[in-house]
Amino acid sequence: MRKSVVTTLVTAVFVLYSFYQRAVGVPATADAGPIPAITSPASSSSQGPSVGSTPTPVPKATQTPTGQPGSPYRDGTYAGAPADAFYGNIQVQATITNGKLTSVQFLEWPNDRSRSVRINQQALPSLVQEAIKAQNSNVNVVSGATDSSVAFARSLQSALGEAKG
Repeated sequence: MRKSVVTTLVTAVFVLYSFYQRAVGVPATADAGPIPAITSPASSSSQGPSVGSTPTPVPKATQTPTGQPGSPYRDGTYAGAPADAFYGNIQVQATITNGKLTSVQFLEWPNDRSRSVRINQQALPSLVQEAIKAQNSNVNVVSGATDSSVAFARSLQSALGEAKG
């Protein structure tokens, strides 16, 4: 009898603590740095706002009339639509140079909980590298960052859709 009461009590405390952590989260640590923008080697400079700063309004698209012949994308910088990543939105800005995806920067991402910061610091750079390599938004879901991966792909797909326009 006593064993089952203790087991029930411990289980209840664990469940309540889990709900508390999910709802409130733990403040981010001071050493949690921003997610870096990743560009392909062909790109010499980073464009747009720096990651880690407060998102600033970005024009929906800036472009030049032509891209590389045979390329599906027009040159320019395109902001994707924000996509829900459960604990916040992810919004990216894609840069197309010579008809190729050369840079993806984050305009918005979940970064108000230490768990979100840790997950996104690991997952988002690899998603960017994979997208640049694939030249599209078809990226593999990162284990442990499913919501962020899906939101990244949706926002990037929106930006690339504008580039195809």
